[in-house]
Amino acid sequence: MPDSFPLPKERRRPSIRLAMLCSLMLLSMAGFVALGLWQVERLSWKRDLIARIDQRVHAEPAPAPTGRAVHAADDEYRRVTATGTLQNSKETLVYASTELGPGFWVMTPLSLREGQTVLINRGFVPTDRRDPQTRPSGQLSGQVTITGLMRITEPKGSLLQSNDPASGRWYSRDVAAIAAEKHVADAAEYFIDADNTPNPGGLPIGGLTRIVFANNHLVYAITWFGLALMVAGLLGFVIRSEVRTHWPWQSSG
Repeated sequence: MPDSFPLPKERRRPSIRLAMLCSLMLLSMAGFVALGLWQVERLSWKRDLIARIDQRVHAEPAPAPTGRAVHAADDEYRRVTATGTLQNSKETLVYASTELGPGFWVMTPLSLREGQTVLINRGFVPTDRRDPQTRPSGQLSGQVTITGLMRITEPKGSLLQSNDPASGRWYSRDVAAIAAEKHVADAAEYFIDADNTPNPGGLPIGGLTRIVFANNHLVYAITWFGLALMVAGLLGFVIRSEVRTHWPWQSSG
């Protein structure tokens, strides 16, 4: 009598359920690896973006563009200067939460010498100084030159609140809506965040632009690649268990 008999053919065949499980694991591994590679690409893109923005912020100021379209990729945070006359009677207060506390951004149209108008975010005022009469020395008259950073319009409102022009409640710096509400003609499609040059009387306070870019792509990439390795380990365990169960002589040394 032989010492052992071969296992029945049906026992040597991997089950359909096992095949489906392995296929699912392989697909999951491929998906996790693809997501990891995508995050590596995003990391490279984000680092390039941060470098470009840093270069713009610290560059010598150039004249603010007039008569052309602007684009976030090419123009946002570009350092510019604009010379003209402030239309103080048409200033708009936009709710702001800053390192100085809650208050408002003072958005004032600047009539350029070239004929166009650009909205200027002159800076921050606390809530108890929102009334222009409480800061008269800061209401500059005559020709002024503003230096600051180009910003792209913020339409409709914030994530939590929508602008309400009829009630004078503004939660974002929506250039087109503010220009329409204040009857500002020929307004540029961007606004300028004024720098920290002091205003008479100390208000508004400029130079509070926050330039922060979340850069978690490396962490995300490591997470996706780690999940791919975990699935690979689990797949190896499943295959090894299958071999031991159905082909014991293959794993018996």
